[in-house]
Amino acid sequence: MNTSRTEPRSVFTRVSGAAVTGAVLACGAVYFFSWVRRDSDQACEKTDGLCWTLWDWAVVPLTMTTALTVLIIVYKQLGVRPRLAVIPPTILLAPIPLAAAHMTVGWWTATIAGGAWSCSLALTAWSRYRILGITASATLLLASLVALYR
Repeated sequence: MNTSRTEPRSVFTRVSGAAVTGAVLACGAVYFFSWVRRDSDQACEKTDGLCWTLWDWAVVPLTMTTALTVLIIVYKQLGVRPRLAVIPPTILLAPIPLAAAHMTVGWWTATIAGGAWSCSLALTAWSRYRILGITASATLLLASLVALYR
């Protein structure tokens, strides 16, 4: 007997959930980084030399820890099984497409890029869609590198 907890979810539902999670995390990261920059600029405006605030030192570890925790919880709920193979590339390589999208157009494209990145890497969890996921991820990464270094 399948209960609502044990019913198999479709790949579309899982990948859509991953895309929404990636988009929310990307939007939150962009907002948090801009808030830290404003706070740092305000705190260091009267300093002539180098100036770092506590937030400057904590922004990257806090963002990575939050993203890791959220992705582990959401992917477990969605049933994305090889989390160890999907989550590290999602977190470690995500700054490249996010930075390219944010620098090119703005925060909303970084949100879209975060969703696309998370969606394409989540596709690699299923052998049937692995080639599509790897191709989409590689294309997004290559396009991001071209946009950054053009």
